[in-house]
Amino acid sequence: MTFYLGIDAGGSHCRSRLIDEDGQILGTGETGPANARIGMEQLQAALEDVSRQATEQAGLDEAAIATICAGFGIAGISRTGVRAALEQLPFPFASIAYETDAAIANIGAHGGQDGAILIIGTGSIGLGRIGGVNFSIGGYGFPISDEGSGAALGLSAMRHALRALDGRSQRTPLSIAVTERFNHNTSAAIAWMDEATPRDYAALAPLVMDRAEADDAIARSIVEDAALHIERFIEAIFERGAPRCALAGGLAPRMKAWLRQRTVARLSEPLGDPLDGALLLAGYRPITVS
Repeated sequence: MTFYLGIDAGGSHCRSRLIDEDGQILGTGETGPANARIGMEQLQAALEDVSRQATEQAGLDEAAIATICAGFGIAGISRTGVRAALEQLPFPFASIAYETDAAIANIGAHGGQDGAILIIGTGSIGLGRIGGVNFSIGGYGFPISDEGSGAALGLSAMRHALRALDGRSQRTPLSIAVTERFNHNTSAAIAWMDEATPRDYAALAPLVMDRAEADDAIARSIVEDAALHIERFIEAIFERGAPRCALAGGLAPRMKAWLRQRTVARLSEPLGDPLDGALLLAGYRPITVS
């Protein structure tokens, strides 16, 4: 029997799913960030960790592990030298296919068929596949890109909070909630920003969404601006010829409510998740009943 292992390694977390030839889930795994930015040694450790979690849960021995066909979707794999370095790592599997985390999300969302996704999570990126040719829109990294994302919301919230502390803009429940984290001390906020990662900024996104939904004027303006960026992403995806577009990512469900109805009407529901895409990338083909 051949087993299939899918891994979704992104900026916030890394997950795995192990299935058999019938598609039955035998094991899963989860750990923290696993992208190219954390360094090859830490990335390898994260991939090995979630792989081991899944195979141990399934009770596979070394012989069974050696039959595994794996598909890894890894954030940042398109960076120079990353793919080549990954291909040199000594994983004990029969085969491994590598792609970006966005690519496996797109594969999963459309069951391997043509289509596109807009991922709205810690970062943002549009990715499509038409006639076997991939294209991407945005996704150049924070802070130059990632419009409409959790990190972008958090960055806007920090800007507003610091301006409010200075007296350059009105204090609102959002600015107060943000500056409370730093005892309303500008120096403490700046010290945090010196070390903050996109994930740290994205951790502020739920706070922005909560305050926007409670009608905080500044929070609403931040979220409405993010929604405009998301709508332009979607327009650009369809202009490129994608037959379908789905939203993905942890922030997508909440942001969808801020999009215009005509935009929402053009969207499709995902057929599967990124781990489904990783398994298809690995070579798994679901049995269809005619």
